[in-house]
Amino acid sequence: MPKSRIEAFTDAVIAIIMTLLVLELHEPGAPTWSAFLQMEHKFIVYLISFISLAIYWNNHHHLFQLVKKVDGWVLWANNFLILMMTLFPYVTAWVGDYPFDWPPQALYGVVILGTDIAYYLLVRTLVRANGKNSQIGQMFRHYPKSYLSIGLAVLALVLGKLIAPITVLIVNVLILFMWVIPEKSIEKIL
Repeated sequence: MPKSRIEAFTDAVIAIIMTLLVLELHEPGAPTWSAFLQMEHKFIVYLISFISLAIYWNNHHHLFQLVKKVDGWVLWANNFLILMMTLFPYVTAWVGDYPFDWPPQALYGVVILGTDIAYYLLVRTLVRANGKNSQIGQMFRHYPKSYLSIGLAVLALVLGKLIAPITVLIVNVLILFMWVIPEKSIEKIL
């Protein structure tokens, strides 16, 4: 299968997820700034989720610039990544309604953790499909950024339970800063 098929499918699904994300963001109950400010937590969580999805898409796009081959394992790993991202609208709406409660924050953190694990698995299957000596194999031979993201997502859940549920969201926002700029070395290789 050409890699363009998996890229197009992923692009379409992420576009749908982002559309569903904004559809969960309902207008204020009155035409006043105070009504808008009463929903500020919903809007902030929406922005965090939108930026998260955009970062996953940007990095997915950069990743696939190095890919020459895809196989069945890559398809399943990519579908697992998509599955985890499809949960963003649901958990975003729940955290938006209850930003300081443990169950919504815990589920949000689990979705972030699952998405990070899915991205890592996608990278590993792409390296396997393209070979360790391929450009993607050399690029991701030792890639601590993924391990750090997964470790920090686990830490976010632990701190959210021990300190305050909102800590899950705060730590995951900090993780986003590592991924905002896609891997520059991919651009150098190309």
